[in-house]
Amino acid sequence: MSTASSQRPPGPLPRQSRERLAFNLGSGTVPSRSVVEAAIAAEAQPTFATAAYAEPRDWGYRGLVAFTAVLILRPQDHIPALTAVHVAEICAVLGIAPMLLHRFAHRLPVFRITPETLGLILFGAVILVTAPFSVWPGGVIDLFLNTYLKLVIVFVLMMNTLTTAKRIEQLTWLTLVCVGYIAGRAVFDYARGVNLVEHGRIAGSVSGVFGNPNDLALNMVSFLPAAVVFAIGRHFSVLKRASAVLIAALMLATIVFTKSRGGALGLVVMFLALVVLSRKVRPGIGVMAVCAVLIAVPFMPSSFWTRMESIVDDNLDKEQFTGSRETRRILLQEGINTFLEFPLTGVGAGQFKNYNPSSRQERWNETHNALLQVASETGIFGLAVFSFLIVSGARAAATTRRLLAGNRRRSRDPNPLRLVMSEADRQSLYTHTVVMTAGLIGWFVCAFFASVAYNWTFYYLLALIVAPRELVVHRIAAGRAIEAQMKGISIPSAMFSRRVARGAA
Repeated sequence: MSTASSQRPPGPLPRQSRERLAFNLGSGTVPSRSVVEAAIAAEAQPTFATAAYAEPRDWGYRGLVAFTAVLILRPQDHIPALTAVHVAEICAVLGIAPMLLHRFAHRLPVFRITPETLGLILFGAVILVTAPFSVWPGGVIDLFLNTYLKLVIVFVLMMNTLTTAKRIEQLTWLTLVCVGYIAGRAVFDYARGVNLVEHGRIAGSVSGVFGNPNDLALNMVSFLPAAVVFAIGRHFSVLKRASAVLIAALMLATIVFTKSRGGALGLVVMFLALVVLSRKVRPGIGVMAVCAVLIAVPFMPSSFWTRMESIVDDNLDKEQFTGSRETRRILLQEGINTFLEFPLTGVGAGQFKNYNPSSRQERWNETHNALLQVASETGIFGLAVFSFLIVSGARAAATTRRLLAGNRRRSRDPNPLRLVMSEADRQSLYTHTVVMTAGLIGWFVCAFFASVAYNWTFYYLLALIVAPRELVVHRIAAGRAIEAQMKGISIPSAMFSRRVARGAA
């Protein structure tokens, strides 16, 4: 492919074409000048991919990277003085503030709107609208301000800064390394007999979403596919692949040491999904997966298998463990009863544990099921929106895989994506989407046994799935705008974007 300089037209360039495109900031991509000129030639409102004044978003991306590291590693748990500083919030502000100021200064929309962004906003509105009917309105407002609102802000930041395949890969690798560190600490603690709960189950070395064994296992299951694919990816460096192998081993060991039954079920389903979806990424992955399982099984402690047997043996669970199987059954019924009693408003986001009528047997406990958690706490409208977000994530992943695979298969036909995306980026995005799809499936299975509806894991997975879809859809629109320009046809690139979006849906 020719370079940008070889494509430069004679004479002075218009001011717009000197601006950098948001999605074309690194090496390995096609020149951005052609896309800018196509957008200018279209004489229409630019799309996200073809906007001549699209900001580089460097500060926003750096803030997102810092926020992600602080969110997972939680340095305030090790340095108490940082608790009052709110490091994560500062990182988020440093990321989103420059982006918003730039967009206000250039009279651009405040942020990009996707169906998932609207879903998050609507879910937040449901939380607020149902707060007055809650058993503790103050608790709902606190959850909204200190937890959910931050999730929405970071989701918006991710939608506006993950504008290249390289950035998506970098943030995924950073997340994987941070989660791998948590896994390494868990394995080290288990070997020392530290942070053990409930008959030798390992808990996280930090609080938050890694604090209890079930949530710790859920996060390992959600991001283990990324470690596996990084480990087997031929285009990665030897050092990165070796690091990914180590991280994958630590994450798998952590899942085993948590002895989480929900985590084990999620691991099995996620593993099957990864094998099926990864066949196009790396042929023979099924054979490698079977070999890995055969190697790992002998190293699993007998206590792990005993606890897994308690999934179907209620007496074993009562005799040797905490009897949580029966407790979960009771909580499941109590959650359903609460939803049927308050079908429209629920008892308030995060307030099921505080709703303790005389009929409740398991007081001060969560539902231990994410869908039932949302239903009992926010009613039918909250459940509908939350379900939409889950389904939308699955559809976005399928759309991205179809668009990327379709552009690869139809090699004889005009291929607009090739004009604005390198083959390396296409392969990277396809692999990434496969990884996140398997992670979302694993999260969904684990979420049937955990109250994690307001935890960051799902929303990060959702953003890491939606961002590639938006990038691919708008890149195709930009490619079609270039094709139209080459043919001398002046068709608004925004029209192409709408057509591609409708076709993707």
